[in-house]
Amino acid sequence: MFGRKKKKEESANKSTAPEKQSQLAVLKDAYKLVKKDSPFAIVWCLLVFVLVVTFGVIIGNNLDHPVYAGFLSTPLAFLAGFFLFTRFANTAAFSSIEGQLGAGASVLMSIRRGFVTTPAVNVNRNQDMVHRVSSKAGIILVGEGGFATRSLMQDERRKMERFLSGVPVTEVMVGDEKGQVSVRKLQKHLGQISVRKLQKHLKKLPKKLSTAQLREVRARLRSVGGLNLPMPKGPMPTNSRMPKR
Repeated sequence: MFGRKKKKEESANKSTAPEKQSQLAVLKDAYKLVKKDSPFAIVWCLLVFVLVVTFGVIIGNNLDHPVYAGFLSTPLAFLAGFFLFTRFANTAAFSSIEGQLGAGASVLMSIRRGFVTTPAVNVNRNQDMVHRVSSKAGIILVGEGGFATRSLMQDERRKMERFLSGVPVTEVMVGDEKGQVSVRKLQKHLGQISVRKLQKHLKKLPKKLSTAQLREVRARLRSVGGLNLPMPKGPMPTNSRMPKR
C-alpha cells in the first residue's frame, strides 16, 4: 500500500517537473541568439576552424605528414571554433537582458560556486530593487533601478550591519544610465558596473570570511529571508507591480 503511494508520488513529481532541454535544443537556441546579435559570428567561427586546420597541415607538410597532421588538427580546430562560438553566445545572452529589470538577478543566480543569491530583498513601488549575495567576500548588496535604489541599499546595509555585526558589506550598482555622464564615468565615480562585468567584478572581490564563518552567516540569513517574490529566470516584465510595503 505504501509502495503504491510512493510510486504515485514519484509519477506525480515527474509529471509536474519541467522538462530539460536537450543539448541540441540548447545549441539551436544559442545559434538563433548569436545570429540575431552578431550576424557574422558564424563566419568568424568557420574562419578560425579553417585557419587552425590550415596551420596544422602546413606544419605536417614540413614534417612530411600533411594528412596525419590535418587529421589531428581537425578536432583542435573544432574546439577553437566552438570556444569562439560560446564567447559570442555569452555576449549575446548578456546583450539580450542588459538594460531590462531583473537582469542583475539573472546574472547573479547563474553564478554557481561560492555565491548564494537572495533576489529582491528590498523593493519599492518603482520596481527599484536590491539583491543580497553571500560569499567569502562577505555580504554583497546589488542594486538595480534608478536613483531611489541608493536609499534601498542604505536601508538594507543598516539591516545587515545590525543583524550580522562585523561582517563586511559591499555595495554594487548595476546598470548603464543614459544621460550626461558616460558609462565609464559612472563606473568610476558611482561604482556602477554593467551586467556583462557583474560576474567578474564579484569574483574579484577579496575573500574576508572563512568557510566556517560563511556557513554561519548563511544560516543566520535564512532566518532573515527576503520578500519571497516570484522571480523569473529571465528579466522581469516591466508591467509587473510590486507589493506595497
